Amino acid sequence: MFFAVAAGTDIGRVRKGNEDQFYANANEYRGLFIVADGMGGHAAGEVASQITVDVISEQLSDLNDLESADALESMAASVLRANRAVYERSITEQEKYGMGSTASVLILADERFIIGHVGDSRIYILRDGELRQLTHDHSVVQEQVDAGLITPEEARRHRQSNVITRCIGISPHLEPDIIDGDVRLGDVFLLASDGLTGMVEDRRLQQLLSSRVPPARMVDALIAEANARGGIDNITAVVVRIHSSSAMNTGAFPTPVPSPEAGNG
Repeated sequence: MFFAVAAGTDIGRVRKGNEDQFYANANEYRGLFIVADGMGGHAAGEVASQITVDVISEQLSDLNDLESADALESMAASVLRANRAVYERSITEQEKYGMGSTASVLILADERFIIGHVGDSRIYILRDGELRQLTHDHSVVQEQVDAGLITPEEARRHRQSNVITRCIGISPHLEPDIIDGDVRLGDVFLLASDGLTGMVEDRRLQQLLSSRVPPARMVDALIAEANARGGIDNITAVVVRIHSSSAMNTGAFPTPVPSPEAGNG
């Protein structure tokens, strides 16, 4: 199983700084991908998302066997360690008090995936032409959707659409969502901050992810689409396509896997 990967982040058309961070690291055996969307004044959001990415990527650096009994616990522990790191930084530096970050983490190996998730960044899977959201938003509007009070489309335009109910760093206690499942050849995963998913409807995401262009062009198209629709927030996207070694050898998916890095816009 091989991964064709691309990732990018953009400041958008309204914000003065980029508080999104991403991490993308893969070889033919394993891939680790993270999107973190920070929040807080005086550049504290950028600090929170960077700490989140740094801590989780370090904590999961040795997790290769996703079939092991403690794999799910390792994912949860990495998110909790990031939460503690951000929280402790926020209470020791007054100007960073109240900073926080979302965290959507995907690790792929051995035809399995594990997700760790907090906040309203999202992870999707495109399989057999159907797009499915794997994560569940921790947000005020999602709670209203779940209760049947508003529709998903109304949630997109709601004045509280950016208010989240769970995130990294706000409290010393946190309960991340941990999700696992199987990976198939042809699957396409998307990790995205709400600057993308708040601007671009799922139907359009499905169209863009279904194209046969390399992932790098998908990422460019996703960011361009969000900006064309207003770009009111920072925009981050990580696209991972699963393919066989034969596809790589024939050059069908020539997109290079990026080196480990966080995106700063």
